[in-house]
Amino acid sequence: MRVIGGEFRSRILKSLPGTDVRPTPDRLREALFNVLAPRIHGVVFADVYAGTGAVGIEALSRGASRAIFIEQSRAAVAVIRENLHSLGIEGRASVRQGRAAAVLPSIVADIVFIDPPYNQEPEYERALGILGEQQAALVIAQHASRLNLGESYGRLRRTRVLKHGDNSLSFFEPNQ
Repeated sequence: MRVIGGEFRSRILKSLPGTDVRPTPDRLREALFNVLAPRIHGVVFADVYAGTGAVGIEALSRGASRAIFIEQSRAAVAVIRENLHSLGIEGRASVRQGRAAAVLPSIVADIVFIDPPYNQEPEYERALGILGEQQAALVIAQHASRLNLGESYGRLRRTRVLKHGDNSLSFFEPNQ
């Protein structure tokens, strides 16, 4: 796995062996950051269910000022920390270990990316419900294309869906 663009373009990121972590495919990450390009500079970006941290690191590479990584797995947290260290960007990031539902209420971010394990579909409703009560400007959920997420969660309303084969990105923004 590698960083797609920006400051750390082509740098290799460490991953976890096995199938417990499902990294966001390169092409989907590239599509995501093409959409975010006009909005990413200087923001605080939260990578929730972070796995290897590839999405949050991509955000930092492309101009986010800070990234918050939330991950439950100790092994994955160790990999995130190694990836941040290898790029020399530990000072631009905070890594929080714990269940997303427990940590989300205490974070403040401009853009929040959630990507729960696909076999834990109730996590989408839980996380989006929490985020719908907060002030994030943009929430993006990566999910299986077959999964139908709600049109709104609290203050958040879905504004766009980007499909890439079996994966989709749903974009939610506050009601105006």
